[in-house]
Amino acid sequence: MGQGTFAKRKASPGSVRRAFQPWNDPQARPLVEFRNVTKRFGPVTAVDGLSLSLYPREFFALLGPSGCGKTTLMRMLAGFERPDSGAILLDGVDITAVPPHLRPVNMMFQSYALFPHLSVADNIGYGLRREGLARPEIARRVAEMLALVKLEGLGARRPDQLSGGQRQRVALARSLAKRPKLLLLDEPMAALDRKLREATQFELMDLQSTLGTAFMVVTHDQDEAMTMADRMAVMDHGRLVQIGPPDVIYEAPVSRYVAEFVGDINVLEGRVSAVEGDLVRVESAVAGPLELDEDAPGFALGDTLLVGLRPEKIALSHDEPAQGLNKVRGEIWDIGYLGDVTMIQVMVGGEGGTLLKVALANRTRRIERPFAWDDAVWLSWDVEAGLALAP
Repeated sequence: MGQGTFAKRKASPGSVRRAFQPWNDPQARPLVEFRNVTKRFGPVTAVDGLSLSLYPREFFALLGPSGCGKTTLMRMLAGFERPDSGAILLDGVDITAVPPHLRPVNMMFQSYALFPHLSVADNIGYGLRREGLARPEIARRVAEMLALVKLEGLGARRPDQLSGGQRQRVALARSLAKRPKLLLLDEPMAALDRKLREATQFELMDLQSTLGTAFMVVTHDQDEAMTMADRMAVMDHGRLVQIGPPDVIYEAPVSRYVAEFVGDINVLEGRVSAVEGDLVRVESAVAGPLELDEDAPGFALGDTLLVGLRPEKIALSHDEPAQGLNKVRGEIWDIGYLGDVTMIQVMVGGEGGTLLKVALANRTRRIERPFAWDDAVWLSWDVEAGLALAP
């Protein structure tokens, strides 16, 4: 993948993804169900009493740091690991004890695991030959897969004669050739450079939508998960901390852990000083009085509260904003030019205070920047920008 494009869909990707929400439909039947699954390796509990449902046609992402249990969860679904307790169902059938080769599930490995001595076509058709399909049917499916991943004319080449992106396409075609009900992808783009990885994400989304096959991807790359997934789950120490569409995970994280893992965030500590309807007033030692707009806030006066602020939601100015709340004075300590944005770190609360990140979109090609090191500046934000996070 990463070169060329797949055929356009009749409906735009955005409209398709917005309408696809089977997890909100009580009548929808899950394709995959993990029921209170636990997996231990000696004294280490890799997956801890986990329950999860995946739906037909869903693109699902498991996100988390190394060692959180996401790969173990995928390997149990593939049949390479057996849970110590609990059950795994696929299409309503308990597959907990079913060996890998008898499951209608295929896995694309991070290393691609292509056979170097076989041609591209033979690599793609390997699983079909093992199933004993007739040669004409194998040839037809291989040709279909080559066309699907835009590798027509390359069937006779060996893997070492291909680029990294082309080898990834071969691995993907081989995984899909057996027409699995579910495709598992373990860090599928880890070996690609950034530009190719970004292009491949959208091509993989198009391919998944075209085929209608459910995909589960394991990754530690938050941008990758948020770009491709209909839903994503953030894992920590073998448990699911939060599950939801990417925009919900980013804009409404349930904890500081999720907020800090998915994107940059500034965290200010304070105490609740007033609650009026959906408005919550917080007194912060660093930033003074803050105000949040929270749906059905469950806070009491005096509660300790963490206020999260995404860097892109903070405005920066030399002059004091007119608003009375949600503003703080500081001094610029660092400036990082990243091309599309400039990341500015501002020290608030004086020497030894707190560094807050502000992301400014570079909307013009102007070389001179309006802010410089050591500038005295004001940070401000809208009442709906702050996130209330449990400490």
